[in-house]
Amino acid sequence: MNAPGTHRHLLAPTTPPLAETALLQLAPATAEADAAPEAQWLAGLHARWPLAQDLATALQQWQDQPPDCDAALHRLAQAFALTEVERLAVALALAVDTDPLAARAVGWLQAPLRELRPTAGLVAALHAGPGGDAAASLATLLDGAALRHQLLRLVEAPERTLPDTALALPTPVVLAARGARGHWPGVTLEEPGAPLPPSLQCEAERHAGLLAASATGAGALVLRSAHPAEARRAAAAVAALLGRRTACIDGAEPPAGLSAWLVLHGALPVFCAPLAPGERRRVPALAPATGPCLLASGPDGSWTLDGHAPAEWVLALPTAAERSALWAQGGADATLAAELGARHRHSAARIAALCRAAGPGALQRPALHRAARQQRSELGTLAEALPTDVPDAALVLAAPLRAELAHLLQRCRLRDGLADGLGPGARTRYRPGVRALLVGASGTGKTLSAGWIATRLSMPLYRVDLAAVTSKYIGETEKNLAELFARAEHDEVVLLFDEADALFGKRTEVKDANDRFANQQTNYLLQRIESYDGIVLLTSNSRARFDSAFTRRLDAILEFPAPGPEERRALWLAHLGEAHALAPAALNRLAAGCELAGGHIRNVVLGARAAAGGGSIDAPALAAALGAEYRKLGKSMPAMLLAPAG
Repeated sequence: MNAPGTHRHLLAPTTPPLAETALLQLAPATAEADAAPEAQWLAGLHARWPLAQDLATALQQWQDQPPDCDAALHRLAQAFALTEVERLAVALALAVDTDPLAARAVGWLQAPLRELRPTAGLVAALHAGPGGDAAASLATLLDGAALRHQLLRLVEAPERTLPDTALALPTPVVLAARGARGHWPGVTLEEPGAPLPPSLQCEAERHAGLLAASATGAGALVLRSAHPAEARRAAAAVAALLGRRTACIDGAEPPAGLSAWLVLHGALPVFCAPLAPGERRRVPALAPATGPCLLASGPDGSWTLDGHAPAEWVLALPTAAERSALWAQGGADATLAAELGARHRHSAARIAALCRAAGPGALQRPALHRAARQQRSELGTLAEALPTDVPDAALVLAAPLRAELAHLLQRCRLRDGLADGLGPGARTRYRPGVRALLVGASGTGKTLSAGWIATRLSMPLYRVDLAAVTSKYIGETEKNLAELFARAEHDEVVLLFDEADALFGKRTEVKDANDRFANQQTNYLLQRIESYDGIVLLTSNSRARFDSAFTRRLDAILEFPAPGPEERRALWLAHLGEAHALAPAALNRLAAGCELAGGHIRNVVLGARAAAGGGSIDAPALAAALGAEYRKLGKSMPAMLLAPAG
């Protein structure tokens, strides 16, 4: 007794390909030597398959034992439950696109129509046979699953009736059926990536089990992540657990015929379509044969499937212990890995990227700091990177403010596990985000303090470009802000909103449509900043301009007063360094009589250095620069500063 594989191998060559089975029914039994080449080729099919039977028997034999060359066609027939007439149509449409002789033979059979592709009428007449009901076969074909799921398409031409309309397969499906990949614009066939951290892998297994247990094997799963790449990675893990690969589709509209291509590649569709706040979309419709539909989406918007909300998986970051293990795999020693895992809320992909950027070998803190601070985020034009480190010596503040800033820094470092071990009141609804408002006059060190915090945290600092974020079009500002917060949250960056009252200002009484939309924008910001899991710093000249509901959501408000004489002297020394020839008495006079903030002092020192020709700053150069700065401010320089300086 033959083994199953051997038995099939012996029988397969005796079964004609389905396209040739169809053409055998139409081919002349013989052809004269001077007959058309197409007629001779068709007659030769009888010699190749002398034992060919009637069409019904041949179709059943093909169904039970398809030849190896028709494996892909048989798979499509099973997946889409194609009727006999549809199988014939798909087989002929595939044959004419891959075999020139078959195409010419079909064209010869359809003369004088001059059509190389099989027409719906030809296939219907072939299936019905002599004396059969060709109209019923035509109706079955045109109303069947092959056309409904766009495995077949009608090649419409002017002034052609339905029977004379040609049938064709999408080109990528033709290529996939013949063992090639086939390319769809905006569709990427992917292989499983690196394994997920254990906590995420456990969730992937749970969701894969739920999808596999669904009654139809279809359904949908929305994977929500701040970054599309992380959602795609999780989708690949779910697909792998179901024995499939993934095909990532940009947008939420599948190309016509995609279902058949997915079946041939054994791939699950992953629609990569982040939604805007308040946006609502239906899950794209594909054939049930493709299996479940995965949607890699952002934190906003909603999806519907047959009027119901599909299952969702909000991707969490790896736990602190998992992050430490990933840092250790990247080359960090045990102490550094434990510290990094506790302080930084990075995804597995971001940790791997930072380890690569830090260089080969053991992971060193300076190299990691440089890699983290200089990493490029995908914030695009919405924010500007501020990569310059701010050392301790550059930050001159009064002692009480310095202590508040240090406390804020400690809050940022401990934010991930800050509520651990506390009571249920503190743990409930706790979010690891930190929100702080820095208030003070221009030049008092607010932006510099934000840079100092980012430097101490080894995190990149991005200043939000309000002009790029805000839009006059309804909903566009919220969409831009949603993208900004989602990407910043994923990339673990410090967001800086300079002059934040322009966005976070008080809500107004609604008098017209503009007021209503402005209030909606403020409401969205209030909700989103409360749910934001990253660090956001805001600066303003006055806290009175902010909505009271917003200040309640802040973790800290730091007041930046104008510097006193002692701070001003320290600021002058911090900016002048060793490049000056000023006597201590002159510096004292500057500190006592020049009531300028740090930003203005910086302008004066740079202007004086330029006036000194790039050399050591002397009293005349400094006086000239001071006068220019005071004129910019619309003020007169104090008389005591006009006295000769030593």
